[in-house]
Amino acid sequence: MPDEVAKAVEECARAAKVAAPALATAPDEAIDSALKAMARLLLENRETVLEANRADVAKAREDGMSAGLLDRLTITGERLTGMAEQLRLLAGAPHQERSIPVSTLDGGLRLVERRRPVGVIGANYEARPNVTVDVASQLVKSRNAGVLRTGSAALGSAQRLLDVVIAPALAEAGIDSDVIQLVPRVEREAAGALVQLPNLVPLVILRGSGESTRSLATEAATHGVRTLAHADGGGVLYVDVAADAEKVRSLVFTSLDRLGVCNRLNLLLIHSAVYDRVWPVIAEALAERKVMPSLAPHDHAIGYEWALDSDREATVTVARVETLTEAVRIANEQTSGLAAGIATEDSAAAEAFFDGYTGTGVFWNAPTRLLDGFKLLAVPETGINLDKVPGPRGPVTYKDLYVRQFAVLPA
Repeated sequence: MPDEVAKAVEECARAAKVAAPALATAPDEAIDSALKAMARLLLENRETVLEANRADVAKAREDGMSAGLLDRLTITGERLTGMAEQLRLLAGAPHQERSIPVSTLDGGLRLVERRRPVGVIGANYEARPNVTVDVASQLVKSRNAGVLRTGSAALGSAQRLLDVVIAPALAEAGIDSDVIQLVPRVEREAAGALVQLPNLVPLVILRGSGESTRSLATEAATHGVRTLAHADGGGVLYVDVAADAEKVRSLVFTSLDRLGVCNRLNLLLIHSAVYDRVWPVIAEALAERKVMPSLAPHDHAIGYEWALDSDREATVTVARVETLTEAVRIANEQTSGLAAGIATEDSAAAEAFFDGYTGTGVFWNAPTRLLDGFKLLAVPETGINLDKVPGPRGPVTYKDLYVRQFAVLPA
């Protein structure tokens, strides 16, 4: 790793740590004021943000970026307005209770659970400049300082968002703007440097392609840095023998409104008994979305994540299954475990599917696209965690970004 890259990341981390107390001790009113100011400044600086983003998109298109990734990179006027609305909603969301009574101990002592900020949280993400605002706002709401690192494709947009939206909003609210740092380097090595600073950045949120995220998580573990990783995606839909064909058509169509996102429809499992009945309406929905089915015999793994394929993004894997049990097994063992849904009018079948599927989100006659912090919880997310361990799982929001501290007090 070039010394100057590692040095740049460490400088950001040290600046964030020095500024962190200003955020940790800020009153609720200052936190929410900063978020409201971000929303206002985002709209006031709409054109300068969109201008920076257009430059990023043009450069990425010249470099041959795939359509799905270009979609992730693009901030449209509508998306910018949505970002501002999310900031306003987050400002109005309740703050976490910082001290929660637990019980009374022997001798009349009181046990209290205190919830404290982590301190400095890192975030690594690729060509999604809106994540800059999503993550920064979540960190501010949870009173954690942050070191953000994005890929070269989105760095221009991210820097503009920091300069004209995030930093001035924090300063306006009386909070040290250094609490949110953006790594100014384009080299990929910066991501590796971010997960090697346990004393400065003990927790890093990882978002991106599966292999790169898993590699960073492994690197982080060797340095004693914890991670919240969002490595893989792809939604599954099982069409049950008792499915309503028109509902299936709607689910397929709705689940493919964007192809470069993790919760899109990726794998379609159809019960053999209804395959011939439902396939015409499914094929119609796919054609309307300009998405091609990958039919048996498949030359790829059943759970292959098409959103990461620059050549065949507009593809959905389609497979027949003989039973609900087989569909659950495939969803559990051959996909990422992000989200799976069942299309059925049989409540017993839906319950069996819910009981059997072990992934992060499960849906009945509803699209997996709903597995999103804002759509489910009305606040932005820092990512979707798939870990099968106690702790934050699913959409991670400001309510999850704390550490517990047990306090024993006199009565």
